[in-house]
Amino acid sequence: MAIYEIKGGTPLQGEVTISGAKNAAVAILPAAVLVSGKCRVENVPDISDVHILLDILKDIGAEITEEAPGTFVLDCTNITSTQPKPELVCQMRASYYLMGALLSRFGKAHVALPGGCNFASRPIDQHIKGFRALGAKVEETEDYVNLTTDENGLCGRRVSLDVVSVGATVNIILAATLAPGQTVIENAAKEPHIVDLANFLNTMGARISGAGTDTIKVRGVEQLHGGSYAIIPDQIEAGTYLAAVAAAGGNVLVKNVIPKHMECITSKLQEMGVKINDYDDAIRIRSDGRLHGTTVKTSPYPGFPTDMQAQICVCMAVAEGVSRLTENVYETRFFGYCTELQEMGADILINGKTALVTGRESLHGADVSAHDLRAGAALIIAGLAATGTTLLRNVHFVERGYEHIVEKLTALGASISRLEE
Repeated sequence: MAIYEIKGGTPLQGEVTISGAKNAAVAILPAAVLVSGKCRVENVPDISDVHILLDILKDIGAEITEEAPGTFVLDCTNITSTQPKPELVCQMRASYYLMGALLSRFGKAHVALPGGCNFASRPIDQHIKGFRALGAKVEETEDYVNLTTDENGLCGRRVSLDVVSVGATVNIILAATLAPGQTVIENAAKEPHIVDLANFLNTMGARISGAGTDTIKVRGVEQLHGGSYAIIPDQIEAGTYLAAVAAAGGNVLVKNVIPKHMECITSKLQEMGVKINDYDDAIRIRSDGRLHGTTVKTSPYPGFPTDMQAQICVCMAVAEGVSRLTENVYETRFFGYCTELQEMGADILINGKTALVTGRESLHGADVSAHDLRAGAALIIAGLAATGTTLLRNVHFVERGYEHIVEKLTALGASISRLEE
């Protein structure tokens, strides 16, 4: 098992280039199942979730070639199976996008229930609601979901989601892309990676409009053709590096970003006292004094992202005064990483879905463990901001979603090493 050894107290300096968006990549790669022909996908992040998805696609018959680092050519024309291996599917959450893609292309899918980070109960009832609305028959057990259609196949319908769900929005888009007629998704998620998925599919011949709004329309087409597409930069990776500079101090140019996507994060960091300058595709952040406390409430995009909750909590832990952090998406997300931060000296009081964080002048190093992807990123930030040495265990969670994080932080002057126990 690998661990990270982090020696804190050094401000970060230099430049860091952000990779392709994890949440876009894990939707776009399954979407390639819908394409008859070769699709070339650029800016694919080098993370374990992507490696697992590529293994799943290869196993069901896709031909995949790595043309260059981060660029893959996928040909799913001759897929031979609609039952991906459970032992692969169970390793990641986004594997459930294979349900919508296989159902749309073949009229059937048998997919094990997904794995991934276990920080909250995340039911797939809205996904099932969408599949049924389009005409699928659904058999659901504790272990798998079996989807079939009758002789009429899927057909476009109106689907109104009970709650805003990124996963359900993606899966319904995938299922509807090849379904005759028009599907209208109401109360749809608006996240940038939803827009990126729609743009990818439209590049391959789909007819999707309204992505980025709460009403998405999908006009079914007979088939998709090949093409080339580049994945957008990762909003959450960029936000994580911004939070690291805010907490540890320094002056860093964060490159390959879409500043508009970052406003929900940068506005809060500015409230806390950091200096932000936006450029066309980069953001410069300067942090050279004690942060100020603030109030953050997570919500679906364009609100403050739940995937940045843990990272901003670390900034609050070293800020002046009392901060209030409210989690409106996954209420149990505090548990786990907050206990680890308390081991490092953080003063955090959790009451239901709200955490009161009383800032300390500094944290101290400790032996801590990551409980999920973003919690692991937060503990790295805490280690960078702390005095002494921090040992972070369960780093496989971090490597699910951050490309070359040790190398990138080392290039910024951080003292962080990946060690094998």
